[in-house]
Amino acid sequence: MALVLAIDIRNTRTRIGLAVDGRLVSQWAVPTDSAETADGAVACVLGFFDALARNLAPIEKDAPDAIDLPESAPLADGAIIASVIPALTGVWSDAARRLTDARPLTVGPGLKTGLKMNFSDPTAVGADRVAEMVGAKSTYGAPALVIDLGTSTTFELLDEAGAFRGGIIAPGMKLGAQALARGAAQLAAVELRAPKSLLGRTTVEAMQAGIVMGEVARIDGLIDMIWADCGYTTPVILVGQDAETIAALMAHAVTVDQTLALRGLLELYTANTRR
Repeated sequence: MALVLAIDIRNTRTRIGLAVDGRLVSQWAVPTDSAETADGAVACVLGFFDALARNLAPIEKDAPDAIDLPESAPLADGAIIASVIPALTGVWSDAARRLTDARPLTVGPGLKTGLKMNFSDPTAVGADRVAEMVGAKSTYGAPALVIDLGTSTTFELLDEAGAFRGGIIAPGMKLGAQALARGAAQLAAVELRAPKSLLGRTTVEAMQAGIVMGEVARIDGLIDMIWADCGYTTPVILVGQDAETIAALMAHAVTVDQTLALRGLLELYTANTRR
């Protein structure tokens, strides 16, 4: 039984997944700490394994509902990391090496992705975006459009041949809300949820309409613009912390898939360790 750790380090959250024989069995998300140490990262993963030992709830079909978790290091046979924070890449790599007794794979130059990148500088495409596109291609085929709602809102288009055609990066919803609160003395931070009506009757409702419904309109509008630009429609996959909230408000039919990047990482691990 092969155990593999997938670690997805984002600006706001770090998500850890565990796969057994290539099947994702569980995931855990923690706030990303820019001051994290290798010792702290090891403790984080140990906490994940402790929680798994007490309550393993498989999140993929056909995944085993019971596994024998190691009681001491090495806890897994290998690991793969996608990181958008260079300062933390080495920290988590050191932790993964200690937890697996093996050098972890890192998404970046030199790693085989199987994706043709129609991008002027393929090395500039974020590791998280690469993992999502690999997961989307494997799960949904091509073409496909992945939209990630995080610190930034990103769009990645896989064309009909399964190549990365290009993307869009925009400020995320929370980032926009924070900028609005900082830049306007009389506007405070608000809970990001849909208002009772589009035209707010209070300042809070008006801000919620502008921020939340504005994000919905932006995403719906950009989907139509992308489809018009490429000349065909695509499945749309939504990921990120606010994906469920936004998906329920959109005019387009979308699929929310919160394990897309972790599954993409596991695909990459398999492709780069297959003998």
